[in-house]
Amino acid sequence: MKNIPRVKVTEEAKKVINELRVKHGELMFHQSGGCCDGSSPMCYADGEFLVGRSDVWLGAIDGCDFYMAKDQFEFWKHTELTIDVTAGRGASFSLEIPLGVRFVTKSKVFSLEESENLIETRLGDMI
Repeated sequence: MKNIPRVKVTEEAKKVINELRVKHGELMFHQSGGCCDGSSPMCYADGEFLVGRSDVWLGAIDGCDFYMAKDQFEFWKHTELTIDVTAGRGASFSLEIPLGVRFVTKSKVFSLEESENLIETRLGDMI
């Protein structure tokens, strides 16, 4: 049974997600290896970031789909990601920045047993 999530979220991050959801509606996350905050998770209004076949869906956190650039996923595929929040402004376009906080990714390597029971990923759909 494949039931180990690849991405999780802390209670503190859920509070920020819920605050953003009230203001912006449904949300989504994307983590790339690109500019600005590098590989920081970015929060967008759902559909604001165009997801394509170069992105991998890792799961959902607090009801929000979480995607990662395929090339980044190759580096992170053996790790459990936990999305947290910290004080400070990042240099990104993520919705939480005006709140004076930013989302961060914490990781740990999956055990062999966990690796064998991960929730399946899928490529993003072309929009």
